[in-house]
Amino acid sequence: MSHPERTPAGASESTADSPRLSQPDRPWIMRTYAGHSTARASNELFRRNLAKGQTGLSIAFDLPTQTGYDSDEELARGEVGKVGVPISHRGDMAALLDGIPLGEMNTSMTINATAAWLLALYVVVAEERGVEPARLQGTTQNDIIKEFLARGTYAFPPGPSMRLIADTIAYTVHSVPRWNPINICSYHLQEAGATPVQEIAYSVSNAIAVLDAARERVGQELMGEVFGRISFFVNAGVRFIEEHAKLRAMAILWAQIGRERYGVQDPRHLRFRYGVQVNSLGLTESQPENNVQRIVLEALAVTLGRDARARAIQLPTWNEALGLPRPWDQQWSLRIQQVLAYETDILEYPDIFDGSTVMNGLVDELLTGAREEMAAVAEHGGTLEAVPYMKAAMVDSQRERLRRIEDGEQVVVGQNRFTESERSPLTADAEGGILVVDPAVEAEQIDALRRWRSQRDQAAVDRALAELARVAREEDPQANLMAPTIAAARAGATTGEWAATLREVFGSYRAPTGVGDAAAPAHDEELERLRAQVAHLQEQLGRRPKILVGKPGLDGHSNGAEQIAVRARDAGMDVVYEGIRLTPAQIAASALQEGVHVIGLSILSGSHLELIPAVIAALRDAGVDAPVVVGGIVPEQDIEPLRRAGVAAVYTNKDFEINRIMGEILDLVAERAAQPAAAQPAPA
Repeated sequence: MSHPERTPAGASESTADSPRLSQPDRPWIMRTYAGHSTARASNELFRRNLAKGQTGLSIAFDLPTQTGYDSDEELARGEVGKVGVPISHRGDMAALLDGIPLGEMNTSMTINATAAWLLALYVVVAEERGVEPARLQGTTQNDIIKEFLARGTYAFPPGPSMRLIADTIAYTVHSVPRWNPINICSYHLQEAGATPVQEIAYSVSNAIAVLDAARERVGQELMGEVFGRISFFVNAGVRFIEEHAKLRAMAILWAQIGRERYGVQDPRHLRFRYGVQVNSLGLTESQPENNVQRIVLEALAVTLGRDARARAIQLPTWNEALGLPRPWDQQWSLRIQQVLAYETDILEYPDIFDGSTVMNGLVDELLTGAREEMAAVAEHGGTLEAVPYMKAAMVDSQRERLRRIEDGEQVVVGQNRFTESERSPLTADAEGGILVVDPAVEAEQIDALRRWRSQRDQAAVDRALAELARVAREEDPQANLMAPTIAAARAGATTGEWAATLREVFGSYRAPTGVGDAAAPAHDEELERLRAQVAHLQEQLGRRPKILVGKPGLDGHSNGAEQIAVRARDAGMDVVYEGIRLTPAQIAASALQEGVHVIGLSILSGSHLELIPAVIAALRDAGVDAPVVVGGIVPEQDIEPLRRAGVAAVYTNKDFEINRIMGEILDLVAERAAQPAAAQPAPA
């Protein structure tokens, strides 16, 4: 099972007459997930965090970087530097890592579709500083299947995406042996609604698909080394006893698969190695101070039991349900880890759950459920073929979770119970207790990008990208894309150019939404009232009311949009939901063509003040007269500007009652229909 770096073998074991270890374990790697605005601003933040006692880096990239677009492309509008740092070329990567000892640093990069590219930039910058690839240690998340299921930052179709992952694994096993080439990410599966059983089953099934693809490139003789470099990035919710059992179950299942499917025998290779960020889904906008104790309790799930302790931890901040955290907020989360590691006694004991009948029973229960669900995935043709099945299952699980919260069956303190509250001084400043990125950052980044392009050797870039395209067209499993990717990074190519070259070869892709396949709920009184409201409105309109649910920009967090779409469908409305990553023009064209009566827009990336007015302008230009409602992470101070831009209603994380939201949306449609001057939309 997983454990942190320890003292020499046997030195930490307990003695016969003491329940304690002979000396405490070393703490896990402590990180904060950080990056924003520009490479230089993020570098300053990294250095400050390291000075505060952080022991590893965890890089957050902005959405254009994650999805393979340069900062000056249309889809990048409003998203540059918002949820992470923009990295367009090796110059940006060099600035990001300035002064950081890459030969000693353990760096985690939360990057998936463009993981091969960002790893190449990291390798090239390290080489320029005299650090050989063999000395580098860290992780690229590089898990594309969970992007199709939960996070949405994919760039290429499933097959080519798996090829990129396998090529990265083959390259690192030979050239960067201390690097974890993939972090199988169950974290976002839980954020998208997965139960503990689903989180185990889908992430382990995902790992099997990755290992099967890698075996074609490295051969059986290296599968032990490959298996030993696969790590996981997991989620831990506030039900921390069950969450700890989940991790023990994953460790047992992982070792079994290694032995039985891949012939791995070395216990070091069979170890379940994972890092963690504890649950962000359960953080609330209401009474956000409660999030501190939630984070502390969730950290216990991944530290309390020695035999399933995380190797690396990054904790969210108390204000992530409000917006971007400030350096001070991240410091608070780092201090939580440090108090846990250095003030408590959790590192002084052997595994405290050893022999626990409760824990053993929970583990067995989760293993049984996970194996059954893995069998269902296999029956659907394996992980890649089963993406629609898994997506629909998670949408259903998320709906059930939200129903329990709406009905009060699942208590969320400060949200659906104990809601009386004093005003929090933590949010009393002008920015509402969050970091607000200067809108000028995007223009500055675009100017810097264009200067980079004008000063490089364009002929060398063209040759490198042509070679990348040539290798991408090869069907031989030994035609590894990492070599031409690294060559393109050295030549000065950009993130958008690298991705565009591969899109031209591989094509584009839109992942399933899970909305159409989600099961209809059983009888529900609130839902019946909504259906009656829809029926009355249908008589008024002459046809069923129709809603368009849109995700403008690059934000791939689609949970809220999916749940609104599913609830609207269950209430009897016609629903238009085409998934994520839409331009304002595309949303307007769809609204016109479909003749919708109301438009719901969802953004969680902080780009709402730029993108929502752009969508409203596009709707007006197209002649669409329908109310627009907005949902997502919208700070209080941004609500009035959105209303002035023409938004009819704004819903934030504190608005958890979806039936109420749907009722208010239907009221908006009825009000608009009753206005004689309003031109009612009809299908084009």
